[in-house]
Amino acid sequence: MTTMTLPESAPSAQPPTPSHGAGGGSPAPVPFRARSWTEYGYLWLLLLLAPFGLAYAVLAVALTAGLAVTVAGLWAGGGLIAGARGWGALHRGLLRQTLHAEIAEPPPFHLRSGFWRGMGSLLGDPTGWRALLFLLASFPVALAGFVVSTVFVSTALAAVTYPAWYRWLPAQQAADGSWHRGAMFGDWFVDTPPRIAGAVAAGVVLLFVWPLLTRLFTTLMHLLAQALLGPTRASLRVAELRASRAGAVEDADARLRRIERDLHDGTQARLVAVAMQVDEAREHLADGETAAASGLLDTAHASALETLAELREIARGIHPAALDSGLEVALRTLAARAPLPVVVEIGPGVEQPRLAPAVESIAYYTVAELVTNAAKYAAADGVAVRVEREDGVLRLQVRDDGRGGARVVTDGAGQRTGLAGLTERVRAVDGTFELASPVGGPTVVTVTLPTSTRP
Repeated sequence: MTTMTLPESAPSAQPPTPSHGAGGGSPAPVPFRARSWTEYGYLWLLLLLAPFGLAYAVLAVALTAGLAVTVAGLWAGGGLIAGARGWGALHRGLLRQTLHAEIAEPPPFHLRSGFWRGMGSLLGDPTGWRALLFLLASFPVALAGFVVSTVFVSTALAAVTYPAWYRWLPAQQAADGSWHRGAMFGDWFVDTPPRIAGAVAAGVVLLFVWPLLTRLFTTLMHLLAQALLGPTRASLRVAELRASRAGAVEDADARLRRIERDLHDGTQARLVAVAMQVDEAREHLADGETAAASGLLDTAHASALETLAELREIARGIHPAALDSGLEVALRTLAARAPLPVVVEIGPGVEQPRLAPAVESIAYYTVAELVTNAAKYAAADGVAVRVEREDGVLRLQVRDDGRGGARVVTDGAGQRTGLAGLTERVRAVDGTFELASPVGGPTVVTVTLPTSTRP
């Protein structure tokens, strides 16, 4: 058997962080980038929406508190609370269209049946309350951001263009009786060439500071929206568990249908044939034709043995007998039966204490599926399997030297790969599935499973 070098742990690929705003690659000075003016325009739009949002939030809270004594009137307050989701969607869309900042949508609202349960679902909608909190918190940020940004940009532009328009200012008399045209600070006039040049220089500095201040407020709004308008970590986890549970149920249903098909098309047909052969042999014995009866009984006996072999294969597909002796024995048995060389390396203490049956089964079938894929699709010459256990986590790493290019495909068009089923099965027990498969290989799959032990 060929010895294969096991790689170090494959690092998980991190998604690229989207750039905040548009035009980030422009070589022009910062004040003249399209992104800076887009962010300033966002502050304008935010200022127009913020007062209405604040009024809505105050109305929702006040109406809910005021109608609490009527009980039935709480439906109106609950409707306003749940309706705040619309404000959240509006602000997420505004951030997406202007700043290209993507914020995931929170879980959809589900109105429970019944008077009290329905009212409770409206009043207790966490997404609605978080949206109301965003409307309250965003108002001072929007107001301060617009005022500060507008003051800086208008002052900067006025100072830069000051030499072109200061002559049209009305003449003013200084304390010493002299007359001047220009900006006045106390008894100090900006009307001499050095002072005018200083004003222009100050305007240029302010013009370059202005985009940084604008970015500060737009980033603050982005973070505020991300914290209050996006899904919480708990809701994301619930959604992931629901998807994993649905995938596990679908996988189990497909497995049961396959077993039913195998039993119906193979085993059942063989058993019917055996029964017919035994009946025919009985008739031959009744007629004294022992030779013909003996031949039929031999055929029936052979068919019964083949049927038993098929049943063993089906049972092995449900729960491999090798798992009764532990995961290590099962994996080494799998490697011995594999159609290509498989090297199995088991770390110390992997089965001390014994893993839960569900974890053993998922680990076994994951390795079996990956070995099958390597032989069937990747045209691999060998597979390396490494199993380790540390800090309550069972870690599997399967590496093949095939052509690579493997992908986890699962979409709404019915397209689906076996890797998608493995991913759902692993996540169903709160595990992780990482795939690194560049074109040309190698393919490295890293799976972690919680090591829940038997009681």
